[in-house]
Amino acid sequence: MAVIDRKKLILEAAAKSFSLYGYKATTMDQVAKLANVGKGTIYTFFKTKEELFEEIINSLIAEIRYEVESVMNESASVLENVNRVLSRVHVFRESHQLTIKLIQEERDMGTQTVIEAMQRVEQSIIQYMKGIIQKAIDKGEIKTCNPEVTAFVMLKMYFSLVNDWQRNHPPLKKEEIAKLFELYLLKGLLT
Repeated sequence: MAVIDRKKLILEAAAKSFSLYGYKATTMDQVAKLANVGKGTIYTFFKTKEELFEEIINSLIAEIRYEVESVMNESASVLENVNRVLSRVHVFRESHQLTIKLIQEERDMGTQTVIEAMQRVEQSIIQYMKGIIQKAIDKGEIKTCNPEVTAFVMLKMYFSLVNDWQRNHPPLKKEEIAKLFELYLLKGLLT
């Protein structure tokens, strides 16, 4: 078996273990067993569980970036692209087993390593959206603003509308969320 194949097997096994058991409950023994390699083989590539987890999070961030880039449309407005990106991130978070498990562990157990990893994931989304907003500013499509703060507000607002709102209300449709974004962020409440 080639060296690269073993590393790939280890990463796939680690992703599976983190998806099933979370970060805290995953052990290097479990990963070795799932990868069908000796525990020492894992240490050839990764010195610690934290280092292995870091690689998994880097892959997760790359996967999210691929997903959001697939919905971008250069001829669409900033609002349309932001809504597309946030909608895709939401669908990804709701369907991607590793993300689901990490969100659950962050919420229920407060595992510091997971909290930091999820902050990195969120920050990567904010940075991507910051680029969208900066392009819109450069084109004169929107007023000059702090693109990073604006991206942060958009992300938090979107997730509040899709997650927090539906705890006590019927879920909002994508179109309703887009209209609320336009009202609150682009037009403002004062006319």
